[in-house]
Amino acid sequence: MSIMTVPPPAGGVVREEVIAPEPAEALANLLETEVPESVLPPMWHWVYLLERRRTADLGPDGHPTSGVPAPPGPGLRRMFAGGRVTTVRPLRIGQRATRVSWVARTSEKVGRTGPLTFLTLRTEISQGGQVAIVEEGDLVYRAAGGATPTGGEPEREQAEGPRLRLAVDEAFLFRFSALTYNAHRIHYDPGWASAEGYPGLVVHGPLQALMMAELARRHGGGLVGRTFGYRLVAPMVGVQTLTVLPGPDGAGAGARVLDGAGRLTAHSRHEAGNVTEI
Repeated sequence: MSIMTVPPPAGGVVREEVIAPEPAEALANLLETEVPESVLPPMWHWVYLLERRRTADLGPDGHPTSGVPAPPGPGLRRMFAGGRVTTVRPLRIGQRATRVSWVARTSEKVGRTGPLTFLTLRTEISQGGQVAIVEEGDLVYRAAGGATPTGGEPEREQAEGPRLRLAVDEAFLFRFSALTYNAHRIHYDPGWASAEGYPGLVVHGPLQALMMAELARRHGGGLVGRTFGYRLVAPMVGVQTLTVLPGPDGAGAGARVLDGAGRLTAHSRHEAGNVTEI
């Protein structure tokens, strides 16, 4: 598979580190799955090459107040909306990798919750001089005090077909935050989650995306050489068991996540080719 990369502009953030086995072991044990020995499963790069900022750089909500990406204004609340990840080749454990990240684009819109700023962060990870992963992550910033998006009506879960279930409680959310170096307080501080308009702790959007990728890895032929596009459509809130099911065309083409009440919170589409919109 070949892919055309985009030259990063001045100001892009570069990180380099060895893809050590320990973070993969930690993630595998958190998800109750086998520990990879030689290569990382797709999407497991999210526990590597992290921005490990000083405490003084964090705002009241736990997010950095500067850097890449920086919030477009003070007092805005951040939501993870989705993204697209093309896995050209898997990252090899024990070898050095380089990540370059930069803000690719921003836009302003008005949604049901009020004014919104959309920001797309582009990341390219290379290993051995070759691009391995190209990713675009979409973030949304909204004004404090705006209405919090809610899910739709519960869906009826099909009786057959592959699925994954994952029980998430306070300890699980804390461990995933620690593993991804995510200090956003909505995931571990009930008081702060309430202040942001959520009735409980918020289940990480990247965790839901990771579980959809796991369904493709375990039951859908994998994601190497493909683009994994995902979208978070509603917050998942509270201690519960989430369910990952195949999309309409099967686990090899996409997936969806239902919360404990059966409401759709995320969906994905997997296809050959470069990073595309979903």
